[in-house]
Amino acid sequence: MNLDRIDLNLLVYLDVLLREGSVTKAAQQLGITQPAMSNGLRRLRDLFGDPLLVRTSEGMTPTERAQELQPVIRKALGELQMALQPQEDFDARISHRVFRIMVSDYAESTLVPELVKRLRSDAPDVILDVLTPSDVTFKDVEAGKVDMAINRFDEMPQSFHQMTLWEDDFVCLVNPNHPNVNQFDLDAYLTSKHIWVSKTGMGAGVGIDPEKVVRLGWVDNALSKLGQKRKISVFTRHYQMPALLALNNDLVATLPRKVADMQAESASLQVKEPPFQIPPFELKMAWSPLLQHHQAHRWLRRTIVDVAQHC
Repeated sequence: MNLDRIDLNLLVYLDVLLREGSVTKAAQQLGITQPAMSNGLRRLRDLFGDPLLVRTSEGMTPTERAQELQPVIRKALGELQMALQPQEDFDARISHRVFRIMVSDYAESTLVPELVKRLRSDAPDVILDVLTPSDVTFKDVEAGKVDMAINRFDEMPQSFHQMTLWEDDFVCLVNPNHPNVNQFDLDAYLTSKHIWVSKTGMGAGVGIDPEKVVRLGWVDNALSKLGQKRKISVFTRHYQMPALLALNNDLVATLPRKVADMQAESASLQVKEPPFQIPPFELKMAWSPLLQHHQAHRWLRRTIVDVAQHC
């Protein structure tokens, strides 16, 4: 392909078209008419020799070629945009910048308090806007509307940059008066009633079906490999809840060690090792390539990594 015949605006059109999945919405976002966007799509199809977007029962669906192009073009446009911006030094001590970060409830319970403490010391006028996974979509992160997403990700767009903050494992939180506290083996675990806690996905949450083990997460998947199933009495999406609920003598909360250690100390509960193997997980932060080289964002990433190392 001869680069001399490529109109850079066409790549911008393609980026927005693939993100919006609609000619009308893409035209509105770029502030052009729908016929102009349709003409741009026609030129893109000629340029790449591929339909790129085809109409299906689910709307405009990207072709395999378009899916291959999307992360490449998103990254290229992001780097070009940053290269064309004037370089400005970022001084955290005097900045009034608002950083928007999406964090899971787990990360909000463990990482965010220490991050806020650091910001009060190093950047007292910086404002932190903490969003939940239900508030944000991957498109928001990719477009740079959200500075950072911190969660346990099963998958994420290929264009995203990512970094592991730490690895955590699971333990059990029980009342000292739990009938099986002194002999906490697999039989004791299975005969107990349990508290389920998790909310890791992006977008609005949905109700839990206790029969669909594959959707219940690490703990229940590990049990299912043993041919076993726990008796879940309470489902919650908030990591502040298990300690309160585990005050009931007959309930067991199986949750990440970092959360359990904090809650056990404040609620006078006991931490027990689970009587079966549960795979550990990684807490990651992910961000848009649009922000990769931004001075303020680089400072934010360094700060989060440093705070995470001391949590």
